[in-house]
Amino acid sequence: MAEVGEKRPATIHQVASLAGVSHTTVSRYLQDKDSLKPKTRVKVDFAIKTLDYRPNLVARSMRTRRTNRIAIVLPSGPHSPGRLLSAASETAHQAGYQVEIVSIEGGPRARAARVDELARSGQVEGILSISSIDVRGKKSWNVPIVVSGNYDDELRGLGELADASEIREIIEHLAGLGHRTFLHVAGAQTFASARSRKQVYLETIERLGLRSFAAIDGDWSAQSGFDAMAGLPSDSGVTAVVAGNDVVAMGVIRGARSRGWDVPRDLSVFGWDDYEIARFATPSLSTVAVDREAQGREAIHRLLAEIRGEPVPEPARGTINRVIFRESTAPPPAAVSGR
Repeated sequence: MAEVGEKRPATIHQVASLAGVSHTTVSRYLQDKDSLKPKTRVKVDFAIKTLDYRPNLVARSMRTRRTNRIAIVLPSGPHSPGRLLSAASETAHQAGYQVEIVSIEGGPRARAARVDELARSGQVEGILSISSIDVRGKKSWNVPIVVSGNYDDELRGLGELADASEIREIIEHLAGLGHRTFLHVAGAQTFASARSRKQVYLETIERLGLRSFAAIDGDWSAQSGFDAMAGLPSDSGVTAVVAGNDVVAMGVIRGARSRGWDVPRDLSVFGWDDYEIARFATPSLSTVAVDREAQGREAIHRLLAEIRGEPVPEPARGTINRVIFRESTAPPPAAVSGR
């Protein structure tokens, strides 16, 4: 029994009344809002927010034999695909599902064993694994399993996350501004993304007939960028630096300034990732925005389609990366000697 003065939770019938629709329409909204007409969707959404309606998932589970829960399985490691997980969870919540994130130590076999346990538990309706799992010797699972394959066993980016095609666009743009001598401060070479960016950098420099003073293997830290600038000879001729990520690029800029070099007047700097701080730095950082959220949303949409027995949506076409030009890049100085 509710305490005196305690506000009772809103019911689905109250939501329907405020929205001017039937309770079955509200139920459809909770199951798949995109199936409703935009005007109806707006009315139901307004009513739900106004009444602060929360679906009774326990009652729904008992009635439909559904749990409205999904699990996202990932390796335990020092890195975190936070943006992908956040987008995946939000997409699932919008579809009326609760999300359990399960971090598992060990390799693909350990994850497969945990996935097998979850699939047979009756507690979840589907499972998303963001890295590979070992399915050898496993019996048929009772719920849909989607493997995104976006990360390896140590949560290092794979596939599209390791694609470095935009390095070509970056160097071509800088060459078009007049830059001829470049430096690359790479990320840790244990990452496929760092290896790929370094390789595409060297290939593009050679293809365009440009000069690379060096390609330095860093560790994704600002210190590695700073150290690269501290050790750069004054007569190197370098006028453009392509950094492994935004953090390295920030170190490059600080290291350049410690030597009296202005960015971008004396040195152009490019990063990768489009961290929020890159937009507000002085100068704002030219970089590559990576839409990790899109991968999270797409993976959940695939899983929901399999849960509902619907056709699996085609993957979005085009790259998840986008080059952004900001204040840290400009034409090279007229003379670079004696810097």
